[in-house]
Amino acid sequence: MTATTDSQGRPLVAVTGIGLVTSLGQGRDENWAALTAGRSGIHRIQRFPIEGLRTSIAGTVDFVEAEPFCAPVLSERFAELAADEAVAQAGLGRKGDFPGALFVAVPPVELDWPQRREIAEASGQSGDVTYADLLAGARTGRFAAFHELFLFGTVADRLADRFGTVGVPISLSTACSSGATAIQLGVEAIRRGETEAALCIGTDGSVNPESLIRFSLLSALSTSSNDDPEGAVKPFAKNRDGFIMGEGAGALVLESAESARARGATILGYVLGAGEKGDGFHRTRSSPDGRPIIDAIRDAIADAGLAPDDIDYVNAHGTGTPENDKMEALGLMAVLGERMKSVPISSNKSMIGHTLTAAGAIEAALSLMTILNGRLPPTINYAVPDPAIPLDVVPNEARDAQVSTVLSNSFGFGGQNTCLVIAAEPR
Repeated sequence: MTATTDSQGRPLVAVTGIGLVTSLGQGRDENWAALTAGRSGIHRIQRFPIEGLRTSIAGTVDFVEAEPFCAPVLSERFAELAADEAVAQAGLGRKGDFPGALFVAVPPVELDWPQRREIAEASGQSGDVTYADLLAGARTGRFAAFHELFLFGTVADRLADRFGTVGVPISLSTACSSGATAIQLGVEAIRRGETEAALCIGTDGSVNPESLIRFSLLSALSTSSNDDPEGAVKPFAKNRDGFIMGEGAGALVLESAESARARGATILGYVLGAGEKGDGFHRTRSSPDGRPIIDAIRDAIADAGLAPDDIDYVNAHGTGTPENDKMEALGLMAVLGERMKSVPISSNKSMIGHTLTAAGAIEAALSLMTILNGRLPPTINYAVPDPAIPLDVVPNEARDAQVSTVLSNSFGFGGQNTCLVIAAEPR
């Protein structure tokens, strides 16, 4: 009889649905075809004026419309599209009655500049208008809709209504590890027996002038490739100089393996383990000894009941910033040792950019696609190897490979480190 519990006696967590939206396209198949062809979704920004911005390129999803055009509405729209695809593949909740919990990773919410300007102009105030003034203005009169629109949790509430999920929807924002954390929470809820299924989503539609300015001030963005958008993101290369913002959503339907098998669902893979470790060293930088990253990787593998030698592919966080790539390589070498030099690792961000809150969920979905298709996505723009990072980064071209167990890494500003172990079969 096929096992329904893991080595620790907990319910096995199966994946029965995958949904994707990125700048490469809508849906699993379109994204996978573009990704394995090494095609970049990074391009010159068209949706707002870019004069004066140090970085004028991004992986925006220009084929999706939203009204009003702002981060919460766009994030909600991406999440809907990804979740629609995942739920349909799973064959659950097609009538708006999803039989489980909802966990949604969403970007931090604050009034976008167009709405701020509209409120400030209508207020008639002279002098500086504070953010508190704007919030007060958004609670009254014709701007009352802004107050609800920009409340943290609104996106999850609307998605819960649309898909008919059970219980209180959970919204979370743990920087660039958020999407992976949403999946981790779904796994833990199923393991505890609180739910038989979970809809886990990471979404982000926050490419706007203010975000670009803020990341620029942190010296996090690449500024050297405005004239070569497709070549901008260079993870693990010696000439890497920062990330490029992207947007989109990834969604997974998780179920207890027992429940999935009982209803005859097709199981696409398993989330065997999750590891999370906070790092209070700095608001943007990693601890120099790499300890929190090392612990998150090690804990994810141990939680899966595996050993480091069981990992045969790494879906990297791989942002293309000088420090992040160095620290990720350090962490992997510390846990996997010299064997890491021969374990393939690639960064989807080289093609779709850094989707921030959505990244962990998108990359978990692509990790499953790697297992299902037996093909490793490349790390494009790898022309100048970095001798300090002696890893097999699957440079520039996809590669066929039998993959059974993937480590998917997500490391965020503020020391939010979350890693997932995803496998073809339980161990």
